[in-house]
Order: sequence, then structure tokens, then C-alpha cells
Amino acid sequence: MHTAARYLFTSERLGFRNWEDADIPAMAAINADPQVMEFFPATQTVEQTENFVRRMQAQFRAKGFCYFAVDELATGHFIGFIGLSEQTFAADFNPCVDIGWRLATVAWGKGYATEGAQRCLVYGFETTGLHTINAMAPDVNLRSIEVMKKIGMQPVKQFKHPLLAGNERLENCVLYSISRR
Repeated sequence: MHTAARYLFTSERLGFRNWEDADIPAMAAINADPQVMEFFPATQTVEQTENFVRRMQAQFRAKGFCYFAVDELATGHFIGFIGLSEQTFAADFNPCVDIGWRLATVAWGKGYATEGAQRCLVYGFETTGLHTINAMAPDVNLRSIEVMKKIGMQPVKQFKHPLLAGNERLENCVLYSISRR
């Protein structure tokens, strides 16, 4: 168990923090799991994971948020990420701030994505002063879409994701949104 001082904020069962170099091997293992990456074009390499971690560290320094490294508080084990990230790919709703999650399969089915996403919405609205937070996923990713609904997000539109163009299984995506109350 880690001390609360390690975390930027916590939920009931999760601790949210900036990334550490020590997270890269564990995140790379998550990114290499075909089950976790089912709704992405491919698994990711260690180098791609390291680049992702560096982007998240830089975004946190610049914006005060990122897809946060997440630990299970009871064990202190790193389980993946949940958080907020700026999206700038070519779309009529960008730039925007997106909420997202990617957890190790051992953390699935415990409500962590929903719990963590709810806590990240509070952080985004109350701590960073965001007014609107979006979420997007391929329309076949029903588990993620269910989390979006559970945290109070509303469907906005369907769109073809330009970064998934030509991938018939994944390019049709949904955009959900929630605004500060």
C-alpha cells in the first residue's frame, strides 16, 4: 500500500498519479495484450508505450491533466490508465479534452473504469476548470460505451475516425460528451 501523498487524487479504490519511468514495462505489457487492444488497430511496442508515457508526462506539465497512471489502493499495484487527454486529430469537435481508460485484464469487471472515470470528471471540472469533456470509441466497443453512459455522458454523433480510416471494423466511432453542471 502506498501513501496517499503519492497521488494527485484518489477515488474509493484507486490512486491517480503522474507517470514514472518504472510504469513503462507494466504499461507495455498491457499494451501488448491482444484482449486489451481489441478495439485498436494493433498492440503496441515498448517504444510506443514509452513515447505515450513521455507525451502524458509533458501534457500533465503543460495542462495539469493526462491519462493518469492508476494504482489499486488496496495493493498499490499499477493497473493501467484512466484520465483526460487533449485530442487534436482532424475532426469538427477538435481540439477537445477526451476521457479515456485502458486497464489490465486482471482489473476488468470490478467497476474500476466507471469509478475512475467518474473521479476524473470531477477532477477535470473542479480542479482544471474544463467546461466540456468528450469520449470516443469505435461503435463496436460496447464495454467502453457502457462506461460513458454510466458516468452520465450523452451521445453526440457518429463519425469516421480519421486515424482509423480504412479499418472497416474500427473506423465507425461514437462521440459522447458531458458538460460541467
